[in-house]
Amino acid sequence: MSPIYRLFIRFCLLVVTKGFGQSIALYEQHNGRLDYTAIGNTLNIGENGPLLDCSILSGSSAELNLSSGQIVEAAYLYWAGSGTGDFEVNLNSTPIMPERTFSYALDSNRVFFAAFTDVTDLVQNFGNGLYSLSNLEQIDISEDYCSTGTNFAGWAIVIIYQDDSLPLNQINVYDGLEAVPEAITIELNNLNVMDVEGAKIGFIAWEGDSSLAINESLRMNGFLLSNPPLNPETNAFNGTNSFTGETDLYNMDIDFYPIENTINIGDTSASIELTSGQDLVMVNSIVTVLNSQLPDASIQLTETLETSCFSRIIELEYTISNFNATEDLPLGTPIAFYVENNLVGQAQTEAEIPIGTSITSVIEIEIDPNFPDQFQIIANVDDTGDGTGIVSEINENNNSAFSTVDLSNDSCPIIIPQGFSPNGDGFNDWFNIQGLYDVFMNHQLLIYNRYGSLVFEGNNDLKWDGTSNRGLNSSSKKLAVGTYFYILHLNEEGYGSETGWVYLNY
Repeated sequence: MSPIYRLFIRFCLLVVTKGFGQSIALYEQHNGRLDYTAIGNTLNIGENGPLLDCSILSGSSAELNLSSGQIVEAAYLYWAGSGTGDFEVNLNSTPIMPERTFSYALDSNRVFFAAFTDVTDLVQNFGNGLYSLSNLEQIDISEDYCSTGTNFAGWAIVIIYQDDSLPLNQINVYDGLEAVPEAITIELNNLNVMDVEGAKIGFIAWEGDSSLAINESLRMNGFLLSNPPLNPETNAFNGTNSFTGETDLYNMDIDFYPIENTINIGDTSASIELTSGQDLVMVNSIVTVLNSQLPDASIQLTETLETSCFSRIIELEYTISNFNATEDLPLGTPIAFYVENNLVGQAQTEAEIPIGTSITSVIEIEIDPNFPDQFQIIANVDDTGDGTGIVSEINENNNSAFSTVDLSNDSCPIIIPQGFSPNGDGFNDWFNIQGLYDVFMNHQLLIYNRYGSLVFEGNNDLKWDGTSNRGLNSSSKKLAVGTYFYILHLNEEGYGSETGWVYLNY
């Protein structure tokens, strides 16, 4: 990056973000038998202070030691430092570019950066071992930073892993860049607290000094957090990693705290309050782990529904899924179907739907003639018929689907055979006009012999089997082999009459 470009970036940061960062917000949510750990390291050679060397290393290492049976599901790399930023680094010699960046301006002379990249593939392929971040070089250690002890650089990886021995958990990863001194309040949303046992919250924070603890506190919902002896309640951000027990992560923190006593079952949000009278602390990432055994019902329909001609009965195939879930979807979960906000059908799941699976079913629904021929049918899962649900879910906003229905019957083809043979062999024993019966319910079929005499008159309930039903004793009269003329009146709007010849043989 050229010096001129770096000055331009710094100017933009000062103009846009002076005194502000980016609000901490939900980035990703994971559900399953999951937990997380975090590794990382500082690039400072010691804790900052006016009498210490301000040098910053360009790389450092940390070791990942997952247990047998713990399988990496996701891994997120964060790196940060003083200055406008270095956004080209290496992790285990692999070039890394940021997917997202963050910035914070403390004043007109001091700006800080952070960056994020999803490194799941890299960590899944590499597995346990030593991780080295290198080539983090463009860190500002000028007098503005060095004299105030605010020069720093570091990195951390959040590793979410699956372990079949774990309870079903929900892990939320929040990030942004919010800072003290003084005080900040961070609101965490999208929580689903079903059980407080084992609940915890973790932080990745930058620039916290262990020697500065003036009015420093970390609270959740008003409760003071601590994890002694590593993180006392008066010095939460003091250069430690709660997962590994390290105490020499100068100017950065990778910490977690138990929060069983700070949240309640049913909570969907929480408030984090951080105060500091002197120490600059920048919170980059927050991770919550909550026992949240919940299903996640969703429903799918085909976009366009095929219907039978002149029928107001539709056969609707629907699929109920329970994919992004931490609990099975129970038997008897209600399903409601609507046309123009009117309830037209109801069903329920006929079996329990396990996590990550789906079930397909079919329902027949008769559509009232007062509805138009073209409409949308809306299906809601977990709906008792009045919009009310009975199942607590991870996501309550994916329970609907719709399909377009056309009952206008613009094209209902019929196929008229050229002959038939009513000889009782069970094959072709009657004048079977395909697409006619039970479709054109009001049709009239007239059969004439070659002399022009009407010998048979049929309708939807009376099919021609080669006998005559006209004249005396006609019901038992078997007609002779030969060619007969037919007239078929369909008697439906938009459809005319069909005429032609049919050959009768035995």
